[in-house]
Amino acid sequence: MTDAPRDLQEGDPEADGSPGPEEVDAALDGDGEYLGELGAPLSRHSPFVWGFFGGLGFFLAWWLGGVVTSIGPTLLLVVVALFLAAGLNPAVEFFERHGMRRSYAVVTVIVVALAAVALFLVAIVPVITDQVQSIGDNAPDWLERLQKNQRVQELDDRYQVIEKIKDYVGKGDFASSLFGGVIGIGLAVLSALANAFIVIVLTLYFLASLDKTKKALYQLAPASRRERVTLLGDQVIRGVGGYVSGAFIVATCAGISSLIFLFVVGLGQYAVALAFVVALLDVIPMIGATIGAVIVTAIGFAEDPKIGIACIVFYVIYQQVENYVIYPRVMSHSVDVPGAVTVIAALVGAALLGVIGALLAIPTAAAILMLTREVVVRRQDHR
Repeated sequence: MTDAPRDLQEGDPEADGSPGPEEVDAALDGDGEYLGELGAPLSRHSPFVWGFFGGLGFFLAWWLGGVVTSIGPTLLLVVVALFLAAGLNPAVEFFERHGMRRSYAVVTVIVVALAAVALFLVAIVPVITDQVQSIGDNAPDWLERLQKNQRVQELDDRYQVIEKIKDYVGKGDFASSLFGGVIGIGLAVLSALANAFIVIVLTLYFLASLDKTKKALYQLAPASRRERVTLLGDQVIRGVGGYVSGAFIVATCAGISSLIFLFVVGLGQYAVALAFVVALLDVIPMIGATIGAVIVTAIGFAEDPKIGIACIVFYVIYQQVENYVIYPRVMSHSVDVPGAVTVIAALVGAALLGVIGALLAIPTAAAILMLTREVVVRRQDHR
């Protein structure tokens, strides 16, 4: 009788289907009892794995979105400070080109900026406050004059609009009702001052460390593309800085022109306050200059119809000069945005972030257009 094959001989663990020694050791529990063969590990392509990690990623993204939303106001202050730092950077580079070290140039710009703010607070704010108070005191008299107009009188007889406005302004508590009382006004003022302080501190910090910040960000790019990323990033920062400083120059021109005109036309008692309003609103794209002109013209008509007509003529002429002479020359080396894109960007920015979004929309659109031309279009041209 011949010997059976080795794998079928008596005593062979596989002859009767029982597990081998290694499988037995792997399947034994802590007490040495055999509990069956181990199953295959869970595949990474299993629907359960995909669903689990997909759901985990969804909840993580949802949580991060909530965190970003909760710190949205703080992030907005950081973005504003970055734009202001980019706007002051051309002044720092100006001093650097004239032989001054970066640190000294930053200190010089910071001192000049703080001195300008202090001068404004000490010298101009009291004048503006007095003139705003004067405007508020004269508002009922202006409404009386408007009431004598036949067309306005017909509307007022029907709706009593002027009488309601007169009572509302004359009581002097419309500001309190607007901000929710005296406590609300105090909280609003404190919040505005705190935000202004945070923006100033962040702006100074970003301005002082702008070069280090740029280098740290550029190092995140691959070494093979770092040079191009550096050039594109510097171009974007120069464009943003040029737009911010250019917008300030354009607004200053509007304010100074309005100040001179108001003194000449006979509104000298309100000239500083109204010129400041015009300069402040002129920073807002598209509608800011028009709103400022409407405010000044309305006060001009309330004071004297001839002054109102003169205001209309002046601001129509000045806005043409600003749109076709001042603005193109100031912005020629900073932003290059088509008119349609400017309008769309301002509308989208205003819808997302209000006035601040409208202010930041144009330089952002210019940066996106520049990156699109230099990256996407050039890549398409080489295909």
